[in-house]
Amino acid sequence: MNKLLAPLVFSLAAAASAHAEGPASAADLAAMTKRYAPVKLSADTSKLSKGDLVAIGKLIEAAKIVDILQLRQRWSGNEALAAALQRDTTALGQARLDYFWLNKGPWSILDGNRSFMPADYEGIKIPAEKPAAANFYPEGASKGALEAWMNGLPAKDKEQAQWFFTTIRTGKDGKFQIVKYSDEYRPQLERLSKLLKEAANATDNASLKKFLNLRADAFLSNDYLASDFAWMDLDSPVDVTIGPYETYNDELFGYKAAFEAYVNVRDAKETAKLNFFGQHMQELENNLPIDPKYRNPKVGAIAPMVVVNQVYGAGDGNMGVQTAAYNLPNDERIIRQRGSKRVMLKNVQEAKFDTTLVPISKLVLRPADQKDLDFDAFFTHILAHEIMHGLGPHATTTKDGKPSTPRQDLKDAYSTIEEAKADVTGLWALAYMMEKGQLKNSLGQGAQAERKLYNTFLASAFRTLHFGLTDSHARGMAIQVNYLLDKGGFVSHGDGTFSVDLGKIRQAVADLDREFLTIEATGDYPRAQALMQRYVVIRPDVQKALDKMKAVPNDIRPSFVTAAKLAPAKAPKKWILR
Repeated sequence: MNKLLAPLVFSLAAAASAHAEGPASAADLAAMTKRYAPVKLSADTSKLSKGDLVAIGKLIEAAKIVDILQLRQRWSGNEALAAALQRDTTALGQARLDYFWLNKGPWSILDGNRSFMPADYEGIKIPAEKPAAANFYPEGASKGALEAWMNGLPAKDKEQAQWFFTTIRTGKDGKFQIVKYSDEYRPQLERLSKLLKEAANATDNASLKKFLNLRADAFLSNDYLASDFAWMDLDSPVDVTIGPYETYNDELFGYKAAFEAYVNVRDAKETAKLNFFGQHMQELENNLPIDPKYRNPKVGAIAPMVVVNQVYGAGDGNMGVQTAAYNLPNDERIIRQRGSKRVMLKNVQEAKFDTTLVPISKLVLRPADQKDLDFDAFFTHILAHEIMHGLGPHATTTKDGKPSTPRQDLKDAYSTIEEAKADVTGLWALAYMMEKGQLKNSLGQGAQAERKLYNTFLASAFRTLHFGLTDSHARGMAIQVNYLLDKGGFVSHGDGTFSVDLGKIRQAVADLDREFLTIEATGDYPRAQALMQRYVVIRPDVQKALDKMKAVPNDIRPSFVTAAKLAPAKAPKKWILR
């Protein structure tokens, strides 16, 4: 995938181009860091019980282990490099250390995952770009060799080789072998397990206690199924997500899950407002713009949807561009039975909206349309995006008739297609529900509500593209923007401003949605590649808009002020886990 997209990656800041042919200077790094606006994230913990306050402190401690554990997964040299940078007390060394921590490695996420470090730093060889294999596969092993080895394995072994929670290593005999996470990361997972057990003992909430005990056991057994089901059932003022989940770091195959943690406090009032979506999930599935034979006649039981305020984020949950919502677990066995759980990080979303989207809207929307920018439309579309991950095709059949999944069939293209599908299907779903009068108490209905929905989405699209094309979400957004421009749903005015054609946008969205859903239903890898080859580009008119946005922060960089009070740092960060 990197080879396909390499010429399509654009730097969006002058600082990035300044170091394109060499390591970044301290001044470069300062400018690059400014693309992340510092914000203070807080959450109201005043209503938590004494036991839950103790538990949340333990969970923050556990998340800090996850934070550093993920470094090891991202690149085999990360720990040694972090230790070397920590020893460097010069201004340049400290600037490098700060930017390293923001990116969880020596590659700048906003700049095509290019290195901001020298090629050789204190004897540590640093690749110019982030390795596609991260640290999940043997260093230097080719994709072809790994694929041939996997295809030659017995069915059960092949499943484990492609499973979320295993790495592939080279044995003493020189052959590839499968290693469970519970063995690969045993010392750290034992520490995590202990902290989760302590948090479970402290809380007086039965569902939280059950989840924490089961997840503590899962870290050591490598079987996450029971704890994932318990997480789906979690009904607690303290809402926590911790473990290996997302597969974006595995850019070779998209199989392996990276560790992440979100320690949150539930917003009961906002959660209650959003639960009405659950009443319409089967209706939405039944009306998806796809051949009816690909629709699921029985969507799994209504999955929980919760709104939270984030207390602490770690690992993949706090790296580069901040997550505003997530839809988990990714295990197809759970999705088929129960759907998936949507978690909305409201305080993160509000910070992003105020810091990035408001100024972007003033640059890319025409003055008459800027009044349509609406936080509720922004917030609700993110919710719809997460819901749509749980709808649509989740099972396929291979050419020889064997059961498979879109994730397996689409391989390295899956994350881009799935994120774009969730975006555009969410847009389709909200328009459908507006037409039915189902959103009149939240977003309203009629032409004014539609203008708010589509203009907010249009501005938000440029916020996503502002990150560059190195992320699955951004690549998916590039497909959407270019396709909708071609279909006339979005209109370019040639000066870096854009508008929505309300007469064409709904049909254009439905057509694109049908394309994504059909690709996933059929597991058509060549069709997915062709779509990406055509549309994952920054066209000149879009670039004009991006050029105007250089002074706008790309995203936020949170400081977790509530976490600092609940679990104050006892000592400086320790970078080495061994």
